[in-house]
Amino acid sequence: MSGVIEVIIDDITQMNVDAIVNAANESLLGGGGVDGAIHSAAGLGLLDECRRLGGCPTGEARLTGGHNLPARFVIHTVGPIWKGGTSGEDDLLASCYRNCMRLAAENGVRSIAFPSVSTGVYRFPVERASKIAVREVRLLLEKYPEIEMVVFVCFGRNVYDAYMEALKA
Repeated sequence: MSGVIEVIIDDITQMNVDAIVNAANESLLGGGGVDGAIHSAAGLGLLDECRRLGGCPTGEARLTGGHNLPARFVIHTVGPIWKGGTSGEDDLLASCYRNCMRLAAENGVRSIAFPSVSTGVYRFPVERASKIAVREVRLLLEKYPEIEMVVFVCFGRNVYDAYMEALKA
């Protein structure tokens, strides 16, 4: 693997990377948690640009400018809502990471920061989500060697611990 993976506890809206990932809802028009924080920090230009995209299905991703954020781009992805693990949630979450990394590579992104997609209000178990995230990113760093750094930006110690444990595997 050529790229570096880091895990930190921080505010994703303050990350000085090429792209940050937004754990968005299908409308892309803002919401709670990470989504609301990113929209608030980026300003109304982001909302305006998201309106023109017309939404995003679960498992897919869309790219916008970073507007008032330090990051050049925001890659919006819609993670699955946890329904017990029998409704394709794992595959949809993996698809989020694949689509984000593909968009990043296609747009010259060398550094990208991810939140813990789907583990907040969508209730995806963080231990399970972190294993999927780390597995996918490791594979995708091989496929996209131009991406030099991936940072998992965790909100809280329990999320950080889960990602650190997933990295050990």
